[in-house]
Amino acid sequence: MLTTLALLMGLTAGAAASGEEVDVELVLAVDVSRSMDIEEAEVQRAGYVQALRHPDFINAVRDGLNGRIAITYFEWAGTISDSSHIPWQVISGPGEAGAFAALVEARPIAMRRGTSISGAIVYGARLFEGNGYSGLRRVIDISGDGPNNFGAPVTPARDTATALGIVINGLAIMIRPSAAYGSLDDYYANCVIGGPGAFVLPVRDPEDFAVAIRRKLILEVSGAEPPARVIRTAGPAYDCMIGEKLRPGTLERLSPEQRK
Repeated sequence: MLTTLALLMGLTAGAAASGEEVDVELVLAVDVSRSMDIEEAEVQRAGYVQALRHPDFINAVRDGLNGRIAITYFEWAGTISDSSHIPWQVISGPGEAGAFAALVEARPIAMRRGTSISGAIVYGARLFEGNGYSGLRRVIDISGDGPNNFGAPVTPARDTATALGIVINGLAIMIRPSAAYGSLDDYYANCVIGGPGAFVLPVRDPEDFAVAIRRKLILEVSGAEPPARVIRTAGPAYDCMIGEKLRPGTLERLSPEQRK
């Protein structure tokens, strides 16, 4: 199996100089693991669709230096199916935003086993290479309801992506929290997000989903600094392998170096 570093080798820091100029290249990476029930998945999907169509999001796009963004979408669990990937599109107004939202809305909801945040980061980072756009910022926007428990550990994937100039933000879905790994927004803050201005937003109630997603997209598109209270940090002793330790057999599949 290729390592995280090997999978990202060949990617270059910064955007391609010859690409179409946009304010941000935004990757939406959406959790469809079976730890989410169908209600959570439906609420999550509706939240993205509503946020993409909302006037506040569209106004944030128009207010940018270039007045347009490049956006793409995929769904992830323990593995990623290429069929879940919606190719890059430019959004500069309500028509394009509505068309992209319609593609997201039309996708069937299919849950899969495992939670590989590391895999989502690697897949998302590779989508920037040769995409034809030159963004002022490159952002991977990850939503999820649990810690990494499948594939490679998450922190090397995060660190490799951020070294390439990619910002990783998170949406921690805490509608049905688990006491086994503590507060998921703490996990995301310490183990998943990274890069200048990176942030994580928690979602604790289904009715908050659409608002949280819209807020996150607006922050990402505008490049505005999130309120300091959004980011919670538990400190250097935080155990970013907690997901692997809770899933039987996961640690045994990792090399001694990966278990550290």
